[in-house]
Amino acid sequence: MIVSSHELYYFIELAKTLNFSRTAERIGISQPSLSAAIKRLEHSLGVELFIRSKHHVSLTHAGKKFLLHAIELQQLWDSTKAVCLAAHEEVQGQVVLGCHPSVAMYSLPKFLPSLLKKYPKLELQLKHDLSRKIAEEVISLTIDIGIAVNPIKNPNLIIKKLFEDEFAFWCASKKSMASLESLTKEATIIADPDLLQTQYLLKKLHKIGIKNYRMITSSNLETIAKLVAAGAGIGILPGLVVQAIAPGQLKKLAKTPTYHDEICLVYRYENRNVKAIKVINEAIKTLMSPQ
Repeated sequence: MIVSSHELYYFIELAKTLNFSRTAERIGISQPSLSAAIKRLEHSLGVELFIRSKHHVSLTHAGKKFLLHAIELQQLWDSTKAVCLAAHEEVQGQVVLGCHPSVAMYSLPKFLPSLLKKYPKLELQLKHDLSRKIAEEVISLTIDIGIAVNPIKNPNLIIKKLFEDEFAFWCASKKSMASLESLTKEATIIADPDLLQTQYLLKKLHKIGIKNYRMITSSNLETIAKLVAAGAGIGILPGLVVQAIAPGQLKKLAKTPTYHDEICLVYRYENRNVKAIKVINEAIKTLMSPQ
């Protein structure tokens, strides 16, 4: 049986007065409740803490030893409560924020500088992965706040839509053709095959009979954008990455399939009132409006 903080408190107070009725009155409980709590504590420890008689109560040898540790435990408990309360009510401590590296590139600069300047005690740990993995880690409490693309609904998550984006086929602006015909003539597509958006768009190509192309794969969307801008091929990219990495250097292929994205803020329901998380969430929602 685990000793409760109340039982420790009752024991320490009784050890001060060595009087059950006076202690019960001081701490605001009945004498039978105090006696029951002390008996539970003694049962948990397996030793008697007090010698009881009609007119006298005194600490046993074990009781005197335990008193020293009980005071330390009570102080540690009070300190732990204070830390937890501060984390809940003050903007301080470490918060883990997760998002895809490309989402981080165009989103974090919008709100992090002013947020960190305003709250000097706030520490952020950034974690980057695929959006579906970010959402999974928010659910498992590994990540406190996520900025995720198309998160799947989950009863443990609060999901707030921030803005929209679109995955599409892009080519260098200098290309004379920028349509479906480019895909039939251009033999190279550059994309991240692990992204669901890429998989969807490639399936769409297959359905309309475009299958004979060379595939260059990269897990880095910024690299894909740079290669496309240099004329290496046609890229499958989100519009916001194109705007951030190669503004004016790429153009969307007309009459080609696209994939609609929703970029969302995700966090656990239990964390909605933690002050630091609440402040970060508000900063994200306020400053991450589409430009």
